[in-house]
Amino acid sequence: MNGAISYVWRDPITDEEMVDLVLSHGGNAEPGWWPKVSEHSLGWVAARDGEGVLVGFVNVAWDGADHAFLIDTKTRGTHQRRGVGTALVRRAVDHARAAGCEWLHVDFEPRLRGFYFDACGFRPTDAGLIHLPSADEGRR
Repeated sequence: MNGAISYVWRDPITDEEMVDLVLSHGGNAEPGWWPKVSEHSLGWVAARDGEGVLVGFVNVAWDGADHAFLIDTKTRGTHQRRGVGTALVRRAVDHARAAGCEWLHVDFEPRLRGFYFDACGFRPTDAGLIHLPSADEGRR
């Protein structure tokens, strides 16, 4: 097996590949998710091993102008802690910048702070979040 990883912006990815990638690290795969999401993205970075297997992914959504949003960073379970995720994010940053975006936002679970802040260079900011399915209807 070739150990080289290639990183490609807007590389074609099938729904089956995405489901396999999500399941490979214990995530909850939703068949049909990728075709719905991809049409709304500025782009994404796909990481493939020497045999062409999808081993990493990050999606860059955007508002069509200054703000991009890093979402759905995924690394195949067998390739975690090898720098694949950091390389994906670096390339996403470069492409968002090249598209003219001024800001790249990310949110994440607390256990990922070291990855996003230390390895990828994000900085903490004030932000707000509403979990819509559990939001109180009477508070609006």
